[in-house]
Amino acid sequence: MLNTCTITGNLGADPDVFYNPDGNSITSFNLAFQSSRNKTNWIKITCFNRLAEVASKYLHKGARVAISGILDQQKWQTDSGENRSSYQLILNSIEFIRTDGRGFKEGETVDDVPF
Repeated sequence: MLNTCTITGNLGADPDVFYNPDGNSITSFNLAFQSSRNKTNWIKITCFNRLAEVASKYLHKGARVAISGILDQQKWQTDSGENRSSYQLILNSIEFIRTDGRGFKEGETVDDVPF
């Protein structure tokens, strides 16, 4: 059974968009969230295909979103032989909480975004 994680937070920068060799879009961004009253953490978010297109068009630095996805651990070894790891969230859904309206056409609302 896969894990599911839901986080609410703010984007630290505009999303980065790139394409795989097959031409499918991939979008990533860092999300700041509070894990306790005085502690802010960051996690990398990665999304693919249609969600990647939506994220790249409508999200921006400072946007507040609630996201759900699968928590994935990346492991690697540095050139000096040290083992490292980090976590990322593979996005399954986005809920817009607050944006500056970037990407939206006049009169278009979050409910009009085609997922």
